[in-house]
Amino acid sequence: MSSLAVDLRSTSGYLVADARGRLLGRVESPMYGTRPDEPDAVAVRKRFLGKRHLVPAEAIESVDEESGVIGLRVEREAIRKFL
Repeated sequence: MSSLAVDLRSTSGYLVADARGRLLGRVESPMYGTRPDEPDAVAVRKRFLGKRHLVPAEAIESVDEESGVIGLRVEREAIRKFL
């Protein structure tokens, strides 16, 4: 799990940018895996009918709650896509 102090359950609607500042999309929902009460990742969608990206918590570098932007420490090519 990431050492971020932010609760990923409250990031729905945040914009997500990769390490180079390129927009990846908007957080659709938190994703749970190893623990049912703590999200391991967030699902990010670029367009209304576009594919989703699975952004693991470890890839998140910063979360700006004021502007609603999540900054990643990796480039968008390193993020997995899923339906």
